Amino acid sequence: PLEMSAKKPVPFLRQVVPVRRKVQRDPRFDDLSGEYKPEIFMKTYSFLDSIKKQEKEMVQKQLKKCRNTEQKEKLQQLLNRMTQQEQAQKKQQKLRERELSLKRQQRELAKQGKKPFFLKKSEKRKLELAEKYAELKRSGKLESFLNKKRKRNAIKDKRHLPSQKNL
Repeated sequence: PLEMSAKKPVPFLRQVVPVRRKVQRDPRFDDLSGEYKPEIFMKTYSFLDSIKKQEKEMVQKQLKKCRNTEQKEKLQQLLNRMTQQEQAQKKQQKLRERELSLKRQQRELAKQGKKPFFLKKSEKRKLELAEKYAELKRSGKLESFLNKKRKRNAIKDKRHLPSQKNL
């Protein structure tokens, strides 16, 4: 047994044999959990999309049946959140597909013996804007979008102009 000093009072729960503590680890930051690859993640958890779709339909049905204004408001917020998450996921998927297509093109050029050319962030942004413009033109919302943009820019310009008080 462990020899202890008689001058100190003995603790109530004395550890005779040291107990090995269980080490907790966070799988998000641990190397043992592997590397995060969005393509594999999306394939593995693709079944969740159908479940989310069913839940969304269920919330829509409840919203139609609901009479209580407070409950109706909560359901509407939930439905909005679900649609926003769905849109964000689609947008992310489009970005991923675009990046993959660019990578494929680079590989093809490399096979042909040409030097790889990587787009800058600004060039990627320009391509994204051009795609957004084409999408808005297709859907017929281009004019309203440009009007909003003009108004926003006009407000910014007014803010930078000197006011009458300063003159």
